[in-house]
Amino acid sequence: MTTLTRWDPFQEAVTLREAVSRLFDESFVPSAPARGAGFVPALDLSETPEAYLVEVAVPGMKAEDLNVNIENGVLTISGEVKQSEESKERNYHRVERRYGRFSRSITLPSTIRADAVTARLENGVLHLSIPKAEEVKPRKITVNVG
Repeated sequence: MTTLTRWDPFQEAVTLREAVSRLFDESFVPSAPARGAGFVPALDLSETPEAYLVEVAVPGMKAEDLNVNIENGVLTISGEVKQSEESKERNYHRVERRYGRFSRSITLPSTIRADAVTARLENGVLHLSIPKAEEVKPRKITVNVG
């Protein structure tokens, strides 16, 4: 004997509503930052056969406002974005640019040459090149016959 199950369209609508609510609750779209709140700059880490490459978005910053340190295998990039003086004649309706101190740390492999790191700031992006130690670079080994 076959069991008959009734379709309830309202049950599916509730499930859709819950899914949309969950989407907004877990949304990755940031809300407007609190005034004067610090931030964490976006960072990309990649690798070539010779080095690890780090790129950090720091728009509007000057090289002298950035600190880059490597200690015990941890790369730390810190600095401060200062807010420009607000004009008394202006009535701000919204301030979304982020200001304040920041610090970003990532653990690096132990096989780096910390004494040979190079850094350059170009178009609001800090570029770091962290050379790999000689023992971890890939080597081609030729096999001799005979």
